[in-house]
Amino acid sequence: MTLAASAARARVGRTTMRHVTGGSINTLDPTMLGSTRESFGLSMSVYDRLMTFGRKPLADGMWTFDPETLRGELAERCEVSDDQCTITLHLRPDAVWHDGTPVTAEDIKWSLDRCVQGHSLAVPQFTSGSMTSPDQFRIVGEHMIQITLPKPDRLAVANLAMPYAIMINSRLARRYATHDDPWAQQWLQHNTAAGGAYRVDSFRPGINVSLTRNDAWKSTADGSRPFFEHVISQTVPEATARASLVERGDADIAIDLQAYDIIAMAMRKRVKISSIVQSNCFTHLAFDTQRAPFDNVLVRRAIAAALPYDDMFAACLFGRGQPLYGARWHDVAPDISFPQSLPLATDLPRARALMAEAGYPQGFETTFSYTTSQTTTAEPMAALVQEALGKIGIKVRIDKLPDATFNTMQAKRELPFYTDTGAGWIERTYYFFYLYFTRDQRWNFSNWRNMRMVSLIEKARFEIDEAAYEQDCRDMISLLIDQVPLVMLWQPKMDAVSSSDMEGFTYQYYRQVDFRTLSRA
Repeated sequence: MTLAASAARARVGRTTMRHVTGGSINTLDPTMLGSTRESFGLSMSVYDRLMTFGRKPLADGMWTFDPETLRGELAERCEVSDDQCTITLHLRPDAVWHDGTPVTAEDIKWSLDRCVQGHSLAVPQFTSGSMTSPDQFRIVGEHMIQITLPKPDRLAVANLAMPYAIMINSRLARRYATHDDPWAQQWLQHNTAAGGAYRVDSFRPGINVSLTRNDAWKSTADGSRPFFEHVISQTVPEATARASLVERGDADIAIDLQAYDIIAMAMRKRVKISSIVQSNCFTHLAFDTQRAPFDNVLVRRAIAAALPYDDMFAACLFGRGQPLYGARWHDVAPDISFPQSLPLATDLPRARALMAEAGYPQGFETTFSYTTSQTTTAEPMAALVQEALGKIGIKVRIDKLPDATFNTMQAKRELPFYTDTGAGWIERTYYFFYLYFTRDQRWNFSNWRNMRMVSLIEKARFEIDEAAYEQDCRDMISLLIDQVPLVMLWQPKMDAVSSSDMEGFTYQYYRQVDFRTLSRA
């Protein structure tokens, strides 16, 4: 905290911004296994992608990303063939890398090849858009790249805007490639070969990073440069300390603060608070559906009927968010948006009847787990879950785990019952279900294996008839309600606390501060 404050006081002028974050930036290459969410956020300001999402204003003067608008970033424009199997990207002819060398089609080809061949997080992400082989990427002109798909895939173009889809100065990166590391992954963890809005001046993993504006960058919608010439991002783990730094004027902006700190600061009125529901995010309770007793759908339905939803929402978030329970409709969703409020409600008599029908009239014992980084919200949740399930005979032991232990146990399917939060980068109903309810991978939180769901998702993925696609999505939502592989609870708010003169905060799907949109009044 002292370090952050002293560095902040050393800043000169209005065009330097101080950002404090609770998490750590552990790599400059967001595709690396183990990259943090903070590393994803930083990379959006350092690297360009071929495409990017637009942004749209909200009624209260704030901004959010626009999942319905995709525009070129490093690409000047994007053309999709009538059969939707060929994507042609026209690069900006005046684009240059940070070292001043021109961006070439060869650089883009190398970068795309890296996304499907490197041992990285980009590979499974690109697979979700049917991009799996370097043979699909072809140079067709001095500033033109063509991507061919085996069949139409509604997520292909959106994948080109993802944090993993970084475009790299290949001539620079290849200087540091080796036989064992052909994609220069080791070097790029601590160095950049980029051309985005900001250059990295210094990087201390897990501590701080200093950026300088790239004045040659022109990839905004109107071709303008970002307002801030310099950005300093520093890790300050304690949320209350981050709040204090902003309130005292020793930092300019922070997110991921505690709800009670937000409420207190709102009353004191010394800072600006931008509060936006995280539209692509959801907090949930997950069951290991391959492990007894949670392999029994009646048990899962019983727990869903026993939970004290309103009490949890009040205790965990102070009501600051969007409930994903309490919907009035039944069986068929009114629209295909997701996440959306589902028909979940507290009904203890029904919960007890379901437990008896499931063969557990006297209940059973289980463990409910959460990670230490979620203590503020998960601790009161755990206490309420323990109390509520005790009323239907389920004895719950609470297990608070260090983040690394929790993540490892989650990946190894060693958590029978727990809470976590997920966010789908591509805000499409099919993508949420593909990511969180299929395949043997970590993000299938409930370890669910339902062939009907797999069939619906595979059909929707390549469906070009919109009416048929919407019906598939409605069927997915209905199946989720019926089988309850996990219990959707709420969408939390993102609260950005900033100095009173800060403008332009934009909620981005990757849930980090976008330095490029901010300015001072």
